[in-house]
Amino acid sequence: MFQLISYLKDYKKESIIGPLFKLLEACFELLVPLVMASVIDVGIKNRDIPYIMKMGGVLVAFGVLGMACSLTAQYFAAKAAAGFGTGLRYDMFSHIQSLSYAEIDKVGTSTLITRMTSDINQAQAGVNLVLRLFLRSPFIVVGAMLMSFTINVKLSLIFVVAVPLLAVIIYGIMMVSIPLYKKVQRGLDEVLMSTSENLAGIRVIRAFCTQKQEEKEFEEKSVFLLRIQMLVGRISALMNPLTYVVVNAAIIAIVWYGGLKVDGGEVTQGEVIALVNYMTQILLALVALANLIVSFTKAMASGNRIVEVFALKPGIVDADREEGETAGELREDVNPESYAVEMHKVEFTYGNTKEPMLSGITFQVKPGETVGIIGGTGAGKSTLIQLIGRFYDVSKGEVKVFGKNVKDYKISDLRQMIGLVPQKSVLFHGTIRKNLQFAKEGASDEEIHEALRIAQAEEIIAAKPEGLDTMVSEGGKNFSGGQRQRLTIARALVRKPKILILDDSSSALDFATDAKLRKALREHVKDTTVFIISQRASTLMHADCILVLDDGKIVGMGTHGELLKNCSVYQEICRSQMSNKEVEKHA
Repeated sequence: MFQLISYLKDYKKESIIGPLFKLLEACFELLVPLVMASVIDVGIKNRDIPYIMKMGGVLVAFGVLGMACSLTAQYFAAKAAAGFGTGLRYDMFSHIQSLSYAEIDKVGTSTLITRMTSDINQAQAGVNLVLRLFLRSPFIVVGAMLMSFTINVKLSLIFVVAVPLLAVIIYGIMMVSIPLYKKVQRGLDEVLMSTSENLAGIRVIRAFCTQKQEEKEFEEKSVFLLRIQMLVGRISALMNPLTYVVVNAAIIAIVWYGGLKVDGGEVTQGEVIALVNYMTQILLALVALANLIVSFTKAMASGNRIVEVFALKPGIVDADREEGETAGELREDVNPESYAVEMHKVEFTYGNTKEPMLSGITFQVKPGETVGIIGGTGAGKSTLIQLIGRFYDVSKGEVKVFGKNVKDYKISDLRQMIGLVPQKSVLFHGTIRKNLQFAKEGASDEEIHEALRIAQAEEIIAAKPEGLDTMVSEGGKNFSGGQRQRLTIARALVRKPKILILDDSSSALDFATDAKLRKALREHVKDTTVFIISQRASTLMHADCILVLDDGKIVGMGTHGELLKNCSVYQEICRSQMSNKEVEKHA
């Protein structure tokens, strides 16, 4: 948590002014019992009405000044805390964007969402309370003790006993509750993950009538979270009654022994009342401190979880460049006459597994060629193309793009050359135009319509009265699966990439539309190297080269006709999808 204090560096003034004004308010508060003692011992004792009125005016003035100081402190503390939260939230979002798929897979999406929202909110609330109370409450406690010594040393010994006892209670509860608050946040992660999965897969859940099972699992996670929250709540709730018991016992002792001292003439009635007021001030300050400790404990637990995210180092970083070398100069280093994509003895293993997902992958693709990738489920097709854009780094071997190792590129330069259409068609809330300009900022309507024509998506726009200004709902739910796929293909084409990767992105298209799409790609993107992953052999049979994957290895490479002759895996795939007559026809 303390590592996050740097986010207050732009709010140094507010972080100093807030606590200082709280101290000033506390000073006025500490003077009030002395004024009350004078009113009792002088004004009331002597029935001096003018003196009572004068001291009453002093009390009102202290109240007004204290309120002004408090409002000023609240304003600056809130401003600093809001700035702290804003800066922290922005940096965490930027840091998450810099993480590779491997780190995001390791932490989990639901956990990152919790830390971006709930944890940062807790940390921000903790900072706000600390700036307001971390000086005021201890100052009131210590100040009240010191002021009591100016009245009577013997009676003040009650304060000496009570205050350390209160400190032990607060410290003990804090030490027990901090680990429990960490468990609360972990339980919140589980509930959030269950919620997001259920909402995302609500159609599947209803289709298989598993609502009761999902409700039961959600209830189990919610009950676990409830139990932890109840436990930590009970422990934290002990703080107020225990502090009240100690303080009220101290007040009883002051009144008892103070009464004896008054009878003996050692102290006045006003001074006893002042001592009681000081003990009451200590009580109120400790109640505020108790709330601060609870909030700060939550903030500490949340802050540690935030630090854990920042501790994750991106596994994929930009290549080191000579001082003064620009991204443009790096791009000029690309040799367009070399192979568009090369892989040499590539092996890749996911971080949480022992067996490699890909092994012994070697092939070369010339610029402008169309390459098909086919294989069974889990063969490593999507993993292979993720290595081209360096979304994952190879475990062994090397991947080259236009004759240059992908690790020698600036990541943004490498990915600017690639247009990727992932398996899951993702559209963002906003207009269709905004979604298509995602690939190329400021793309003109002519460029967008050209991409739509190639992607066979113009009819989608023509059917909408608002055209390109049609709003896309969250996740593109107001479009069918095939429409979403065509729009995401168009988005990749707007960039006019040197390498286009279609990761099973025509699975929802009918055969006629799929054939038109492949024909348009051959005619309009001749200079682009195209990788097509598909489960349909008919989609890939016209490719210049087809890679057949099985269990993470290339078991066949060549044209459709060549593979039908010498690749048993490809033959099996084709015969499972086409009749023998169709297979022989295309051989």
